[in-house]
Amino acid sequence: MDTADVNSTTTGAPHTPSAVSIASMPCSELGVESFMTAHAHPVEDVAVGVERTPVGDDDMGWFGQESLDRYAPGQAAEVMAAIRGVAGRCTSSTNTLADGTPLRDTASVTAALVAADDSLLLHLTSAFPDGGQQFVNETAFVRMGDVILMVQHVVEDHPSSDTETVLSAAMTAYRSTTGG
Repeated sequence: MDTADVNSTTTGAPHTPSAVSIASMPCSELGVESFMTAHAHPVEDVAVGVERTPVGDDDMGWFGQESLDRYAPGQAAEVMAAIRGVAGRCTSSTNTLADGTPLRDTASVTAALVAADDSLLLHLTSAFPDGGQQFVNETAFVRMGDVILMVQHVVEDHPSSDTETVLSAAMTAYRSTTGG
């Protein structure tokens, strides 16, 4: 991780919530890091931008964010269920870029292999119709009580194991502050 490029935000009062819930949000928003605060109103939101600089000629590096959202009692479990639901609804969809270029998106969910109350790893691949460049967005969600810890990163062409590495470090840091 390149800590020189960290962009941190902390809010006691979260972003203005959308009138649309996660379960009803458009498939195109699955890759947007702020869909949690936009569609599932947390009590508290803390986020930090992260980046891994490229290592070698074949490595593109990646960028993304970590966030911690605290929810009202019982709401975090509902948010996790809604994320699974929208990913299941959006296994294959088309997204259009601002310039009109279509992207074919595919989404899938697997378990994040961590000890927590609930976890999932969302894989979102966006490909140009000409079969050229594609982008892989991996987002891990871990629920611990009423807190959801999210680690998201975007890489080019293929998934990496960095999501699990960053997630493990983020969970260790969170647990060390809560005594858990």
